[in-house]
Amino acid sequence: YGGMGLDFSYNIAVAEELGNIRCGGIPMAIGVQAGMATPALTRFGSHELKKQFLVPTIAGDFVACLGISEAGAGSDVANIKTTAVRKGDEYVINGGKMWITSGTQADWMCLLANTSEGPPHRNKSLICLPMNLPGIHVARKIDKLGMRSSDTAQIFFEDVRVPCKNLIGEEGKGFTYQMLQFQEERLWGVATAMTPLETIIQETIEYTRQREVFGQPVLHNQTVHFRLAELATELELLRSLLHRAVALYVEGNDVTKFASMAKLKAGRLTREVTDSCLQFWGGMGFTSEVLVSRFYRDLRLMSIGGGTDETMLSIICKYMEILPRK
Repeated sequence: YGGMGLDFSYNIAVAEELGNIRCGGIPMAIGVQAGMATPALTRFGSHELKKQFLVPTIAGDFVACLGISEAGAGSDVANIKTTAVRKGDEYVINGGKMWITSGTQADWMCLLANTSEGPPHRNKSLICLPMNLPGIHVARKIDKLGMRSSDTAQIFFEDVRVPCKNLIGEEGKGFTYQMLQFQEERLWGVATAMTPLETIIQETIEYTRQREVFGQPVLHNQTVHFRLAELATELELLRSLLHRAVALYVEGNDVTKFASMAKLKAGRLTREVTDSCLQFWGGMGFTSEVLVSRFYRDLRLMSIGGGTDETMLSIICKYMEILPRK
């Protein structure tokens, strides 16, 4: 279908390289296209669906978006309310999606919707939804703290009709498909943060070496250079966890626990690094003229998007079997 047929470790190599882009929005948009909106279609979609949606998406002719989150259901995927009711050979879709990356420009959406009244983990399906159909309303482009080069939309569906053949895989398996995709999404997110954090630390070293306060470079204060050494150490530990999780995943293992640990640590470390380094830049750090202030805003999303820190902790606890069983 136009891809290179390489294993997932190459996705991570690309994600780390994309970190050289001096903002978070562009790597995130590419990540949605390559590793969030398309994996379920790649794994479970019909040949016809792949020809219609996957081929032009891989070629870059189509922009894809992922329609999971709603105003009342972010990390709590099971609580989504959007419905796709089967009528004849069509689904009729009603509801809405929130915080949709690339939503104002997308050609199609990988939509998660309730297709039955059954249990919340078995009543959902993924559907390839062309975004030019009647009844799809892009309500607004959301103004955000960071990731400002990436458009994020609120979208409503009003009696949108889509052919049943646009169903990805089996009806009722959408939640399961989405959970499988989250492993790759979270590892990609971690990988895109590695290079920016490394860059921020290095640029802070260079700046504090030049900037003098009370007759000596800021870097020569033990508080400063010890803190930078600690942050660099934490970053290398995160890199090791990421690469271990990827290696296990490529071998076919379930790495949900390790991916969740890496995502949790990445979210917290991006806050630590950007906050500590911005402080060492002094007044310059509070301007929009330096990279550290941009990543301070952009990387804050790491602890929210793709599952919050609290969701990651819940998953880790589940795999460690330290929560009471229901």
